[in-house]
Amino acid sequence: MEPAREPAPPPLTPGNVPGVLAVFLALGLVHLAFVGLVGHRLGGGAVALAVAMFAAVLIVAGASLRAHYPHPRLGLCNAVTQLRAALVAVIAVPLAAPGVLEVEPGLAWSVVSLAALALALDGLDGWLARRAGLVSDFGARFDIEVDALFALTLALLVAQGGKVGLWVLALGVLRYAFVAGARIWPWLAAPLPESRARKLVCVIQIASLIAMLAPPVGGGVAVSLAAASLALLIWSFGRDVAWLARR
Repeated sequence: MEPAREPAPPPLTPGNVPGVLAVFLALGLVHLAFVGLVGHRLGGGAVALAVAMFAAVLIVAGASLRAHYPHPRLGLCNAVTQLRAALVAVIAVPLAAPGVLEVEPGLAWSVVSLAALALALDGLDGWLARRAGLVSDFGARFDIEVDALFALTLALLVAQGGKVGLWVLALGVLRYAFVAGARIWPWLAAPLPESRARKLVCVIQIASLIAMLAPPVGGGVAVSLAAASLALLIWSFGRDVAWLARR
């Protein structure tokens, strides 16, 4: 006699919401701890910026859970993505104090270290989701949007520091320009196939922005890194747009 099969896990329901909120609350406390580490010397405005950014991520993520998450638990995979979002919000703290990274190398290295940690965690969430059977449209989109916010935050910090001109912001806004374009041309919103090249370009983009924030990296090197990264990013988006246009 065959053993009885376990029933399929139910979708996320209102009864699961307290558990979801508990996870988000715990990650919020982790975020506040990071804010205290980096932003305590920069005043209430800097801390408020990080808290507001992280709260916005929580609200947007929570709103899309019901529509796009079919599993009964969030799992470690989504917790890792949320932790990355918390790190990004802390990395944004110096935006409230223009020029602080140039006069405080120690703080600049702290930001570089936290950014490197956030980049190192990229990809772990997807691996954990596949391992636990928790792959979802929500998790994939959540990861992409955290990456986009990460790149924009880093680009703003680099532009603020003056090593590269304002054109470096293109490294942070191309993703949002692509999304805006999809509102005008809906065919741009069609699903794209998996691409290792696209993922590699994203890693190079973010790693280059992190390197530009390191105190030893001068303006000449930073400009070269930014130009090379932007060329790769334009190629990557251009390739995706061409693929979508052909279909």
